[in-house]
Amino acid sequence: MRNVAATLLAMALCAAPALAQDKGTLAPRVLPPLANPDDPATPAKELFGRAVDAADLEARSIGFYSRGCLAGGEALPVNGEAWQVMRLSRNRNWGHPDLIGFLERFAKKVPQVSSWPGLLVGDLSQPRGGPMITGHASHQIGLDADIWLTPMPRRELSRAEREEMSATNVVREDKLDVDTSKWTPGHTQVIRAAAKEGAVQRIFVNAAIKKALCREAGADRGWLNKVRPMYGHNYHFHVRMHCPKGDATCADQDPVGAGDGCDESLDHWFSDAILHPKPGKPGKPKPPMTMTALPQDCRVVLKSK
Repeated sequence: MRNVAATLLAMALCAAPALAQDKGTLAPRVLPPLANPDDPATPAKELFGRAVDAADLEARSIGFYSRGCLAGGEALPVNGEAWQVMRLSRNRNWGHPDLIGFLERFAKKVPQVSSWPGLLVGDLSQPRGGPMITGHASHQIGLDADIWLTPMPRRELSRAEREEMSATNVVREDKLDVDTSKWTPGHTQVIRAAAKEGAVQRIFVNAAIKKALCREAGADRGWLNKVRPMYGHNYHFHVRMHCPKGDATCADQDPVGAGDGCDESLDHWFSDAILHPKPGKPGKPKPPMTMTALPQDCRVVLKSK
């Protein structure tokens, strides 16, 4: 499996939604060259989505998590002592070296703090970060990682399994709480351990998962303020790292607020307006982000060898 990632560098992403539960493919399609890639109207996602390897530059996270790019990215090996990368066809197992180092260290800690043998790792970033053709609005600067809410099995998954098996939906059908047939103490143990890591800025989970964590945290609650409710995130939890120290090109997110977040601010997520929103009139589609919306250095990242 270690050679799979290298083979996939020659392939572009397939044009399907890129959520944790969506299947990949055993035969990724090569995207055709753009007729005029220098046209200012070209969507940035079409440019970054065609980059198959990292920019050979000093490692930097450039811009903000949802508006930036990645220089000098590294690929998380598809197999590790306590992790396996999923959906290899997407070629999204790239990140800033700080993120890759964190994931390798944290994955090895997981069996020590929980019953999980290790992690199944979903999307990180594209080789040069930037907007993606499908899926995430963030994950652009190599500091975001999706970790499946499914423990790593005690065997190496096949390529087909990595593309086709689904992550575990741990949220109840009515969205008001976790599904007790799927949710285990291991989920709390793993998310707690991730939140206690100093390099972690935020963790995004479904509101039902946040409710379960609030209930199960006990007296040790200081880590809960990093765990933030967010739409979706019922198949995976999203880890966001702080900007690397000394990286002046990286724009960090505002610090999390005080308190554990288990108060009325959480109740809001279970209101009828949030769980069952009334359909509104379809709005005008938002134009895709172009290179003018990204930091100037992202042009250098794209043009670099």
